[in-house]
Amino acid sequence: MPRFAANLGRLFTDRPLVERFGAAAAAGFEGVELQFPYDLPAEEARAEIDRHGLTMLGLNTRQTPEGGLAAVPGRERDFSVLFGHALDYASTIGARAIHCMAGVVPQLQHAAADKTLVENLKRAADRADPWNINLYVEAISHRERPGYFLRRVEQAADILAQVDRPNVRLQFDFYHAQIEGGDVINRFEKHLPRIAHVQIAGVPTRAEPDEGELNYPAIFEAIDRLGYRGWVGCEYTPRGRTEDGLGWGRAYGLGA
Repeated sequence: MPRFAANLGRLFTDRPLVERFGAAAAAGFEGVELQFPYDLPAEEARAEIDRHGLTMLGLNTRQTPEGGLAAVPGRERDFSVLFGHALDYASTIGARAIHCMAGVVPQLQHAAADKTLVENLKRAADRADPWNINLYVEAISHRERPGYFLRRVEQAADILAQVDRPNVRLQFDFYHAQIEGGDVINRFEKHLPRIAHVQIAGVPTRAEPDEGELNYPAIFEAIDRLGYRGWVGCEYTPRGRTEDGLGWGRAYGLGA
């Protein structure tokens, strides 16, 4: 059975971030992931994680106007600084991974962006290795972030092959993968050796995974059958109060 983690950037947002850890635990989540937690002191986040016995998964590099800097040519030093902040925060709270956001890059710069992303990830992977922290890359759909450099899972997998570091892995988001190509179970199976983390949301609404184009019970059965043993991050935007929308997860131990 899949292990579900609450994305605290999207769930329980009627509360301050410091209170969302307890809310997630009370709703049955045993793991959490963060997006941009940097306004909350890392020591406070760590205290909440420990207090509620949660497994801390990953966080993103800081948000920027470009939607990240890892692939933006000419911004290598800025990315290094952002990554340093993320690494300090992640190591303090016991996070297992950092999603290195690629950013928006004009089409004419894509060749340069490819090389920039590969080299930035190599350097960042070497910095993260002593902390046993993985780096994630993720394909994000044009609908969510127009102009984002990494749009398709296949492109992200090609980047990983070029980086060739064991601690640089793929974050497979079924929501984005459906929008950018569909055929999500077959594509998940193809790229499974590189996948370290999964995220879900309903398509096209990005609400709870109980509506729209994707049959999530079938997806959960498939990823179990295929041998995926990682976490499934619930990165959706609830239609209302988070707790009221957890009916989809009751079969998996979520909700009251």
